[in-house]
Amino acid sequence: MQKKYIVRLSAEERSELEAMVTKGKGAAYKIKHANILLAADVDGPAWPDQQIAKAYSCHARTVENVRRRLVLEGLAAALERKKQAYPSHPPKLDGKGQARLTALACSQPPEGRDRWTLQLLADRLVELNVVDSISDQTVRRTLKKTTYGRTGRSAG
Repeated sequence: MQKKYIVRLSAEERSELEAMVTKGKGAAYKIKHANILLAADVDGPAWPDQQIAKAYSCHARTVENVRRRLVLEGLAAALERKKQAYPSHPPKLDGKGQARLTALACSQPPEGRDRWTLQLLADRLVELNVVDSISDQTVRRTLKKTTYGRTGRSAG
């Protein structure tokens, strides 16, 4: 099969990759990507993708993707992991929802309560139709990002 993305490393790039592999310092995936590029170089060993994949314990698709990123985006992109185009799942609370949660948490707690609990806040957000459903842990993580303290008292 004809390769669409041909790896041609300059002497400078080759020496940089060889230094990275020789030192062995850095993230394992970066070293693996460096090895893949060195093996795929047409001016070097020029191994086929299947042989590279077998030698470095990865899938042939990984080899193709690393080659493609080198040709299209450059050496730095080929050594890094691919960035997600968008999050795996959208956040439950957008900016307005976070502001509403913070305002709610800073307000007076319900009748008969000394303070807001995470579950009470989650339930109130559902009642107010801010979100369809939300867990108390999502409320905790959202409030943790702010400087909000649930107790309203100093710790010391």
